[in-house]
Amino acid sequence: LERQLLMQNQMRERQTAMQIAWTREFLKYFGTFFGLAAIGLTAGAIKKKNPGVLLPIVPLSFIFAYQYDMGYGTLLQRIKGEAENILDTQSALLEPPKGPLTFEELEKIRRSQSKFFIEK
Repeated sequence: LERQLLMQNQMRERQTAMQIAWTREFLKYFGTFFGLAAIGLTAGAIKKKNPGVLLPIVPLSFIFAYQYDMGYGTLLQRIKGEAENILDTQSALLEPPKGPLTFEELEKIRRSQSKFFIEK
């Protein structure tokens, strides 16, 4: 059991590391796109003398800020803290509908499904 717990923890850590690495890699591409878009939109706004052309920069900047916070900021620590808060103070939110699945319920479902397949 201890080895299984260690293995699950290692897998979770590796998945989290992969997620952070993916976010950092995505940020490189999106940062390049965002920079080019900002330059292009700024040039377009100056050329057309219409500041409304800059409007797409607003949602793009939110996406960029989120990705940066995820890859290099403290987003994961804040998420972890909020998850710990939910576990400590709002554990009722974590309960599945109709309560936890029991062995008897699982067997009842299995038997009903096996009868369903046998009758066909």
